[in-house]
Amino acid sequence: MQATAVSRWRFKGPEMEGVVARWYARIRNSGSQLEAYRKQARDLTGGLGPKATVLEVAFGPGYLAVEMARLGFRVSGLDISRSFVQIAGENAQKAGMNIDFHQGDAAVMPFDANSFDLVVCQAAFKNFAYPGSALSEIHRVLRAGGTAVIQDMSSDASHSDIEHEVKGMGLGPVSSFTTKATLEMLKRRAYSPALFERLASESPFQTCAITTEGIGLEVRLEKPVA
Repeated sequence: MQATAVSRWRFKGPEMEGVVARWYARIRNSGSQLEAYRKQARDLTGGLGPKATVLEVAFGPGYLAVEMARLGFRVSGLDISRSFVQIAGENAQKAGMNIDFHQGDAAVMPFDANSFDLVVCQAAFKNFAYPGSALSEIHRVLRAGGTAVIQDMSSDASHSDIEHEVKGMGLGPVSSFTTKATLEMLKRRAYSPALFERLASESPFQTCAITTEGIGLEVRLEKPVA
């Protein structure tokens, strides 16, 4: 595992360090959620070749990165949280997976241009203080013909959507209450599909494809072959 520090920090969400990071790792570790990560890994990497390289931005506890690595892909990760670099490294080691987890900023990525076939970012883009810079960096590190997939909350999510989402996590009463309250808070800075379309139009990608379901939206951005 490798941790690389980057000097500038660009984040407007809650601090995911120490006790908070460990709490988050625990509540995302239920059997149903781990099975969901396995399915997501298969879905996200379905069109990739056997030697493809994948970057997960804001990998958190590293559960999705581990599942993508299990499928045989070369996986790297970038997260602003030092705690998550440590936690994800521990989870990868337990799973026997070799993943390069870096500590750093999505607005100034410590990777060479044209390094990855797929870039994934889950449940974090709404927290980026400089989303335009993050999209530019994602475009820069993608290879021509590569795809970026951003999955996050939609500001259009209803209270019932949030209730349904948390119910499916298999949490206890206290964690369920805390998670619902957190999602209600995070919704206030989430993007609507229309707002993300405008953001993409101002980025090097210029366009995107957006789908919505439940509390979430999924944005797909392609870097065309020159």
